[in-house]
Amino acid sequence: METTEREFTVDEARALIPEVRARAAEIVRQRADLAELTLDLRVHGASGRGGIPEVKAAEARLDEEIAWFTGQGIEVKNISPVLIDFPAVLDGRSVRLCWLEGDTELAWYHRTDLGFAGRRPLP
Repeated sequence: METTEREFTVDEARALIPEVRARAAEIVRQRADLAELTLDLRVHGASGRGGIPEVKAAEARLDEEIAWFTGQGIEVKNISPVLIDFPAVLDGRSVRLCWLEGDTELAWYHRTDLGFAGRRPLP
């Protein structure tokens, strides 16, 4: 199955940052709840947060949040910390506009073939 990759302009990606930040905050909350719940279950066999059904529900909620990003054409690279890329083209070169949990704005990019190690400030 062939997929068409969306390419964002810097302005299009920046316009999504308020929603990205809100959804990333929800991922952070759910990630922490899930980590606490699974640790309690593993170590103590019980948790005040629930049991296996609550683990499955939390995983489903995380999947729903991630699906929003992918549905927009945004690549989710990691959820701990939240790291996302917007496919784009700058100066004729394939790049990823890069947003990392804690960033207040979209200010970084990297060449697609380099990944995070090649992260640079947007011009």
